[in-house]
Amino acid sequence: MTSTPAPTTVPTPASTRTPPPLTVGFDLDMTLIDSRPGIHAAYLALSAETGVPIDADLAVTRLGPPLDEELAHWFPADRIAEMGDRYREIYPTHAIKPTPLMLGAREAVAAVQALGGRAIVVTAKHEPNAKLHLAHLGVEPDEVIGWLWAEAKGEALREHGARVYVGDHIGDVRGARTAGALSVAVPTGPCDEAELRAAGADVVLSDLLAFPRWLRSYVADAPEGPVADLA
Repeated sequence: MTSTPAPTTVPTPASTRTPPPLTVGFDLDMTLIDSRPGIHAAYLALSAETGVPIDADLAVTRLGPPLDEELAHWFPADRIAEMGDRYREIYPTHAIKPTPLMLGAREAVAAVQALGGRAIVVTAKHEPNAKLHLAHLGVEPDEVIGWLWAEAKGEALREHGARVYVGDHIGDVRGARTAGALSVAVPTGPCDEAELRAAGADVVLSDLLAFPRWLRSYVADAPEGPVADLA
């Protein structure tokens, strides 16, 4: 009696695999939203509540790094965790309504989604507050991941298969490079074009109004089209 040979599995050629969707990550503060008015108001409220002087004008010139780094300028080390929790609690009351979108932000997210891609937000901001901002402003990314900074952003970008990360800070450039993603920078936050380029940004755009055109060009020039196989 002869046995039937087991069927052999023929590998699918790379050229016929279904490519993953184009995924583009965006930072939030000073990239998609001008968070200065809201953060300024939240710091003033925290100062009034605690009696501790906080120079809110100065604080909003160095947005990007985690909240604890800013609070360390105003509170002793043993109060930073407590003050961070309190800031996040009062933040929705004071910061959501006065915060506008950055120029071109809505169009940038829409440009990714119009190509069948996924637009994700990866931010150092407390995730629930990040989501409140986007909902208030009517921007609907495919996912929001919060409380990550610099290289830690890279871990989330890699997990979600992001090919591009757009941000305004050298920490965002570091996150993109950690993920092996293309770093697209906009000098709309505390870092100017020279700083962003020195940090290793691959592309620097004047603002997000330039992003949709850049993205179409990037997709057209990709080796395998808009959703090139990253495997």
